[in-house]
Amino acid sequence: MVEARQRTMERILTSSGLLTQDQLNTALEEQRKEKGRLEKVIVRLKLATMDQILDLIATQMGMKRIKLEDYKFTEEALKAISARTAHLYKVIPLKKTKKTLTVAMADPFDIRSLDDLSLLLDCKVKGMVASEDEVMKAIERNYGLVEESVEEMVAGMGEELEVIHEEEGAEELEEIADEAPIIKLVSLIILQALKERASDIHLEPFEKTFKIRYRIDGVLHEKTPPPKRFQAPMLSRIKIMAGMNIAERRLPQDGRIMLKMLGRDIDLRVSSFPSLFGESIVMRILDKSSVMLGLGEMGFLSDHEELFDSLIRRPNGIMLVTGPTGSGKTTTLYAALNKINTTDVKLITVEDPVEYHVSGINQTQVRPKIGLTFARCLRSILRQAPNIIMIGEIRDVETAEIAIRASLTGHLVFSTLHTNDAPSAVTRLVDMGVKPFLVASSVAGVMAQRLVRTICPECREAYEPSTKDLLLLNKKKKEDLKEGKLYRGKGCMACARTGYRGRTGIFEVMPVTDRIRDLILEKAPSTVVKARAREEGMRTLREDGFLKVAMGQTSIDEVLRVTQADIE
Repeated sequence: MVEARQRTMERILTSSGLLTQDQLNTALEEQRKEKGRLEKVIVRLKLATMDQILDLIATQMGMKRIKLEDYKFTEEALKAISARTAHLYKVIPLKKTKKTLTVAMADPFDIRSLDDLSLLLDCKVKGMVASEDEVMKAIERNYGLVEESVEEMVAGMGEELEVIHEEEGAEELEEIADEAPIIKLVSLIILQALKERASDIHLEPFEKTFKIRYRIDGVLHEKTPPPKRFQAPMLSRIKIMAGMNIAERRLPQDGRIMLKMLGRDIDLRVSSFPSLFGESIVMRILDKSSVMLGLGEMGFLSDHEELFDSLIRRPNGIMLVTGPTGSGKTTTLYAALNKINTTDVKLITVEDPVEYHVSGINQTQVRPKIGLTFARCLRSILRQAPNIIMIGEIRDVETAEIAIRASLTGHLVFSTLHTNDAPSAVTRLVDMGVKPFLVASSVAGVMAQRLVRTICPECREAYEPSTKDLLLLNKKKKEDLKEGKLYRGKGCMACARTGYRGRTGIFEVMPVTDRIRDLILEKAPSTVVKARAREEGMRTLREDGFLKVAMGQTSIDEVLRVTQADIE
């Protein structure tokens, strides 16, 4: 059937004149490398749009074409087929009458599916042409992300699961946590988070509810929770998977889960924390693909990329990256290390924990329980004769002083600090107890960063900027903007109606110049250091964010959400 579909698709594309034979051959050559559907390859190569291809298929197949982005699905139509059937046949019902069901099809060539559905439902089934992405997103939105949604799964469990409460013994709780329904429910929650691009999963017990929230593009979204009675066995199941002690519920614990889902190796970092109504568990999903990003892909504008590149190629000194948890500091450091990781240099990292494994880099994880701290690792690292050292975080004066000593003896050192902006990092080291002359002589540069959500490309629309918008962006007139417009997301199925999909970085890069070194030696406050850095051309986080607003990448509200007001 796959071969017949391919031949039909090739014939339709060339006989209609949409593609020349040479263009088709180019697409077929690319398809052999990718192993994907021909129409998706054609769109990626910009030989035709998906709308053009689908309109053509609809005409050739004698079907109607429909766009599902803003389609209002009725409950009556959706009840016509089950979630399992919708996923199996990749169709979603549009309209139901007494004798006919109309469905949108992900594959209009699959006429056999319509015959199967007719027999299954005992009615005539008509197909309409829609894009595969739109159909699958509509199924996910209306039925759930897998054959069963969490809600269906819980409803189907009924009374087959005898729930044991947290007060019960660990043995009983472990026994029920290993039962098939609980295993399936926990797996479903993780799978749904992966499909929705969540960075972490929060399971939070309250007095009468058991909440589940996913952090997507940096913002928490609440999901339909399972009943409160499943709280104890679900949390125990996660702790068993993470190798944690399920009998210990009074102290925080950390663990790790390694899974294979959706054809990917998934690494979950699990943290439990005792709360008033049970343990709160957070599972952080580590995306190994993010460490392979280049600086340009992370959102650096050309001038910032050039400046940052010059700082990370110095022979010695300390380069600090600052920002709150979840602002992408680790990803930035790995992107920098990947760029300078060559066969003629030795790189060693000391991390807590090692989040990503990178070929060609010697990585060490600290273990405070056995005395393997950042400081102890660093003292031994220097005997390994590295060229470049990455320290996961400078947390105390001892670690800071050893890092400084390493930089002064010819090593390039990368590390992170938790400060609000770049200038605050140098004053923070002094506040820790590091002597100002050591900070001034060792720190080569500091970069602060945040992540902002990018406008969804599927529902992006232009609008006229207001006077307030222009004032915020420091633009005198709207003609100073790209095409004289600002952009926002309307909200669609692709972005779960948020108007945003994906994130990019905004940055504040401060090289430590002679004038800034003088201020550090004088123990000047961070506000004075920041004012001097701005005089020397430093662009603040908010200013960098507003540049990306003017470029149509993000919105004013999003930049304001993650940045603080700049000093004048």
